[in-house]
Amino acid sequence: MTKPRLVFGLGCTVAFALPLSAMAQDPAPELEPTTDRAVSDAAPPEEGTSEVGTGDFAERMGMEVVSEPVVQPVRGFPAAADPTQAQVLEWNVAAAGKLLAAIEGIGAEGLNPADYRPDALRQAIADGDGQALDAAGSRAFVWLVEDLRDGRTPMAARKQWFVVDPDPDLIPTGEVMARALESGDVAGTLASLHPTHPDYAALREKLAATPGSDKAARQMIRANMDRWRWLGRDLGRQYLITNVPEYQLRLTVNDKIVRTYRTIVGAPGRTATPQLAETVEGVVFNPTWTVPQSIVKGEGLGTRVLSNPGWARNQGYRATTGENGWISVVQQPGPTNSLGRMKLDMPNAHAIFLHDTPARHLFDQEQRALSHGCIRTERALELAMTVAILGEGASKDEVVEVSNSGDYTKVPVVKTMPVYITYFTMGTDIKGAMRTFPDIYERDAPVLASLDAPRVGNRARASSEEVIAIERPGA
Repeated sequence: MTKPRLVFGLGCTVAFALPLSAMAQDPAPELEPTTDRAVSDAAPPEEGTSEVGTGDFAERMGMEVVSEPVVQPVRGFPAAADPTQAQVLEWNVAAAGKLLAAIEGIGAEGLNPADYRPDALRQAIADGDGQALDAAGSRAFVWLVEDLRDGRTPMAARKQWFVVDPDPDLIPTGEVMARALESGDVAGTLASLHPTHPDYAALREKLAATPGSDKAARQMIRANMDRWRWLGRDLGRQYLITNVPEYQLRLTVNDKIVRTYRTIVGAPGRTATPQLAETVEGVVFNPTWTVPQSIVKGEGLGTRVLSNPGWARNQGYRATTGENGWISVVQQPGPTNSLGRMKLDMPNAHAIFLHDTPARHLFDQEQRALSHGCIRTERALELAMTVAILGEGASKDEVVEVSNSGDYTKVPVVKTMPVYITYFTMGTDIKGAMRTFPDIYERDAPVLASLDAPRVGNRARASSEEVIAIERPGA
């Protein structure tokens, strides 16, 4: 098998089958010829190998290179099951009694028993086996599955939530109900739908310990339990997850945090960071930044670059003018580049990605909602090298070499890594303590309101909100 290649230089053809959107993220001027280098087997860098050496990553941080395929976030909107197909199966009194008990205890999962019409099910049980029991049992079970698997909050209340949950396709409702009836373990089958992330269990314990009289606290816990259901039940063995209001990024292996990084996120308003589930397809060392026309033309940057070449050179800007007068500006790799020394290539319609920044002093601030939407990470070069190595895109020697070269270098990874950009206002922090986080984008109110409103059926799986592509990542 031909090994993957690192692609050096600018304006080169990537030796990997990347989506066009990935290639378009960092267009590079055609200034230097391409040279290719074979990549050796991935291995962590050793301490002291260079100024950017990060030590024995695998041993020091408990990482491993996962050999099995990891869970991939859903990119598009998968086809839903035919809604016209009736999901009514045959229930008996014994199974319906177990379902009723599960409904009566569903408050422990932050859901409201009344949503599932326990009185109607109780009456159908009293009337005995028959079509009425089949209908009542099936209806209540389907609603429970939908809420436990997908979340109770309707999409309209999930502001800037663009994650498409894969679970309805991976765990079809009809199959779950058939399994419950066949096994007789109704409660256990429903429990198998709970999110597997440890934070969900921690929130459930917190809910159990919170007095019923403290409705505000209980509602906040319930809202954040439901947010876990909006994601896929299984996030994968190895992934990156960032909680925007916490200003933290976690590198997670087997649901254990092996590394954390402070973050800077989008400022409130149109630059607020949206919630996404994307995939890291590569790492860009020493990136370029193609300046959008809203800045080149709208803010006069193109004219300034052309009229003041000394200033432009110091800022790393290069401008070209087309025959039609169109000015293009690309900021070259270097200490002033708005993306810093790396970015994680994770193509998406929002143009959101994780990257470095030259303004690293901002990580010392407590409130860090400062960017134009992208997520800046501290110790970004360490993160980039780690992802490249774990993704088997480069060896320890090569990540050190390319990061120090100063040249634009895109390193596609063999093993892609999921990235989850989430929004939790309550959960365990990086030290394992349960705490609340500031609602910096005011996204709690619609979720909390939905918990008090009647249950919504036939909920949409994809957001209809506007996709706002981020135009400038800089500090």
